Amino acid sequence: MELLLAQGLHVGLISHVAASPPTLENVMTQRIHGPRTLCHFLSQSLWRETFVTLMAAATFTAGAAFLASGCAYQLGSPDRSIPGGYQQLSIPMFRNLTQETGIEVSFTNALIREFERSKTARVVDPPRAEAEVNGVITEISYVASGDVSSPSMPLGAVLRAGYSITVKVTVVLRRRSDQVVLWTGDFQGEHGYIAPQVTRAGINTVNPLYNLSARRQYIDLIAAEAMAEAHNRMSENF
Repeated sequence: MELLLAQGLHVGLISHVAASPPTLENVMTQRIHGPRTLCHFLSQSLWRETFVTLMAAATFTAGAAFLASGCAYQLGSPDRSIPGGYQQLSIPMFRNLTQETGIEVSFTNALIREFERSKTARVVDPPRAEAEVNGVITEISYVASGDVSSPSMPLGAVLRAGYSITVKVTVVLRRRSDQVVLWTGDFQGEHGYIAPQVTRAGINTVNPLYNLSARRQYIDLIAAEAMAEAHNRMSENF
């Protein structure tokens, strides 16, 4: 009977030790756990520490990313509205008072794109609009910069190194019901471009399309920048 009780106690002790998670004290003091158990304990402990470290790093990274995205949203997308709080406006074709035909299309489309992007107000047909944005291109100028001369060129011949384009635009926001001016702003954009380059072999000829295409390209760029500024100023904290 005593033998059976001793054997049962021994078996229960072994089962308890096997079921309990290994500790460094158990591994080092009990012979029933050999070198294999010691290696298992060390690898298990290392795994636990690595897992805890990775989870802490992931939690910190996720929290930082959430805070950063929240701040970026608040800083990059502030609440905007046009004067009067109107939600629907029309943008008819700008008037062009310059001799550079066709540039009014670039400015009109650039402003429409800004409102479509920001969703500050819907661009609709005039009969449905609560307000209307009118633009007038008042001036465009071209200023040559930098003289280029060479001994291989005819006597007195001078080529320009580049040109600077300046465009002035006035934008007015009116209420459609009574044509009251709600907001107005004047804008000026400027960009330079390299003049057509000629060589000795073609000293009297250049590509006639280059100057036109370069001018239109940079006028489009001026339109995009000026109308982005017009949109931001028109919808700033009203």
